[in-house]
Amino acid sequence: MKCVIRILEARDVKSLASIEKECFESPRSYKSLMADFESPLSFYLVATLEDGRVAGYIGTQEVCGESNIHNLAVRPAYRRQGIGRALLDKACEAAKARACDFITLEVCAGNIAAINLYKEKGFEIVGKRYDYYAKPREDALIMTKYFKYSASERED
Repeated sequence: MKCVIRILEARDVKSLASIEKECFESPRSYKSLMADFESPLSFYLVATLEDGRVAGYIGTQEVCGESNIHNLAVRPAYRRQGIGRALLDKACEAAKARACDFITLEVCAGNIAAINLYKEKGFEIVGKRYDYYAKPREDALIMTKYFKYSASERED
């Protein structure tokens, strides 16, 4: 599927709220997503189709050289077409370009497809949060990808 990955714009936040409703039992509200958009710590990317519709997004927050993925979501109609993988790749590239030491996330322990994608992209399981998710009640695995830098990259 051909899509363009770009930085989130204010006009996209309504689409993110719609995607949340399609993808999650406890979706984030438009207001919550807009507050993230306005935060200087947040970094969001969207995947847009040729007609401009938003098919998916990834949202991160960066603090003290650490990047945390809040959500990665793709509309059900567009899954298994490489959009999630492309969003994840771009978010990792962006975190590394801003000299983050690592990027981390929580994933439902039963979401095998997502866990396998993260492992394929260099994430490793570093911990577990028991009963982290409420609907359904499920543990979260903490997965982290560490970035390696050369001495010249660290000097910049």
